[in-house]
Amino acid sequence: MTSRNLISVPSRRSVVKAAAVTAVAAPALVAAASPALAGAGAPAFLHGVASGDPLPDGVLLWTRVTPTPDALPGSGRGPDVTVGWELAEDRDFTRTVTSGTVVAGAASDHTVKVDVRGLRPATSYWFRFTAGGTASPAGRTRTAPAADAAAPGVRFGVVSCANWEAGYFSAYRHLAGRTDLDAVLHLGDYIYEYASGSYPDAEYTVRRHQPEHEIVSLADYRLRHATHKTDPDLQALHAAHPVVAIWDDHEFANDTWSGGAENHTPGTEGAWAERMAAAKRAYFEWMPVRASTEGTVYRRLRFGRLADLHLLDLRSFRSQQTGVGSGKVDDPERSITGRAQLDWLKSGLAASDATWQLVGTSVMISPVAFGALPAELLGPLAELLGLPQEGLAINVDQWDGYTDDRKELLKHLTDRGIRNTVFLTGDIHMAWANDVPVKASTYPLSASAATEFVVTSVTSDNLDDLLHVAPGTLSVVAAGAIKAANRHVKWVDMDHHGYGVLDVTAERSQMDYYTVSDRADRDATTSWARSYRTLTGTQRVERVYQPVR
Repeated sequence: MTSRNLISVPSRRSVVKAAAVTAVAAPALVAAASPALAGAGAPAFLHGVASGDPLPDGVLLWTRVTPTPDALPGSGRGPDVTVGWELAEDRDFTRTVTSGTVVAGAASDHTVKVDVRGLRPATSYWFRFTAGGTASPAGRTRTAPAADAAAPGVRFGVVSCANWEAGYFSAYRHLAGRTDLDAVLHLGDYIYEYASGSYPDAEYTVRRHQPEHEIVSLADYRLRHATHKTDPDLQALHAAHPVVAIWDDHEFANDTWSGGAENHTPGTEGAWAERMAAAKRAYFEWMPVRASTEGTVYRRLRFGRLADLHLLDLRSFRSQQTGVGSGKVDDPERSITGRAQLDWLKSGLAASDATWQLVGTSVMISPVAFGALPAELLGPLAELLGLPQEGLAINVDQWDGYTDDRKELLKHLTDRGIRNTVFLTGDIHMAWANDVPVKASTYPLSASAATEFVVTSVTSDNLDDLLHVAPGTLSVVAAGAIKAANRHVKWVDMDHHGYGVLDVTAERSQMDYYTVSDRADRDATTSWARSYRTLTGTQRVERVYQPVR
């Protein structure tokens, strides 16, 4: 947590502390993710290619062209350049389906976005770009099933929280190596805004990002996004699968709310509105994401009659976080979604005829109390978390800090008989499998309105990283205390990094959790850790003892 607190609540970094199949990338995709150059001074595609937001008849294509050596990301330099794009049925591009040209210039940081339509549903395609005789790497993408199709299944990779300085993105590499995914869901914290050496501390920094200072301006955010997209594992992921992304706070600043952030000081860093506008502009330039209502990321994608995917923006409209003891967490005037977005979500859930309602939420919706801990753990964990010494606290940056919105949404699910709602969550740098109770204090005697699968971080610090202890030591006691105080929490892993694979069929939705061997190892391996599923109609999670694949 920085020393520039604007609000007296624990930062998300502190709250994380509170809980104080090996897949190898396909050779063709690894090769496709390498920079392409025609010669010195020729246009170059140094940041890979990407696709996103698949529709039954279309997909969004992305790249960034460097027209001249001085046209660096965020520099504002470089001439306009005509960029050709091509989409084909095969990776050799002998069966081209559609093509065109666009002009990229400094006004968009030489990024290119093409919203291609007229495609066939549930179909894989290959795409590439050209400029001045240089061809980009080739990427593979896939459209969604037809809106009325009885899709037999859909499978997503699920990731969040990728801190460049904390380690390598091997989780992305292993997802890139899978050929069975329809898309990858990124649930936020795709980048981090901090100055180099501040999170994690310089002693534990694995590699330095650019720029090295905290990012504030449009040029800063552009360069930080560009830095991430030089990572070969991230390039491989984007070249292999369409990505469906939402933002959390670190795409802006720590603990962002509509009027500011914990990690923003107006006196030295300017007006918050200007910083947020710059961050959003860079995000939409550099991400394969369609801007939606009010220029945010809340939107809805459909995968046949099997699943509707409702994606939330929990930063642009939220009220300021409040202190744990302030009595304001239940204030009906405070909101995490904003009125318009909550109404949009409720109406979409009620109107859907899909078997499953998947809700992408960047922060946890399940209520969590951090219960009493043994004396030898209470002191250090409370210090790390900024928790009360009695050991009871809630995370006010999650839905726990905005209980009226949560109560209204869960009541809507139960009153309308909306079944099979699964919340997909990132943010907290740990893996969880939860029921979402209507009333936690009486659970499991009372109803569960939904279920929630939370994925751990790609690299960002979790419990063993923060305490610098071996995995499975202090976390065993902490996890036990959390489960004892929260009977709807079926599993929590506080120590590992990795990703999830969500497999959805008419009968069940199953999350397979995978971990990587070492975030500081560029060649880290991956292994299956656990699996949980929710059977249709149950609104409860249960453990299963093998992954889908």
